[in-house]
Amino acid sequence: MNIKVNSVHFNADQKLIDFATKKVNKLDVFFDGILGAEVTFKVLKPEAANNKIAEIKLSIPATDNLFAKKQADTFEEATDLAIDALRRQLDKFKDKIRAK
Repeated sequence: MNIKVNSVHFNADQKLIDFATKKVNKLDVFFDGILGAEVTFKVLKPEAANNKIAEIKLSIPATDNLFAKKQADTFEEATDLAIDALRRQLDKFKDKIRAK
C-alpha cells in the first residue's frame, strides 16, 4: 500500500511518520483492497489544548475514498481515533459488498 504523510505548517519527525505508517498498514487486516492512504497532520492554534488534527484518506477501488478527521491533544491519539473510525467504515463497506 502506498502511504503518503503530510504535515501542514510544521515538520513532522520521523517517529510520527513511522507511527502513522504502521497504524495505516494495519488496516490491511480488515480490508486487503486498500490501494493507498494519505495522512495529513495539522496544528490548530498552537497555544490551545486539544489542537492536533489527523486526517486520513483511504483509496479503495470501486468507491469514493474513505475519510476520517479527528482532533486530540497529541497526533498519536488523533491518529488512533481516525484509524478506529476508518476501521468502522471499512466494516460497513465490506458488509455492503457482501450484500450485493
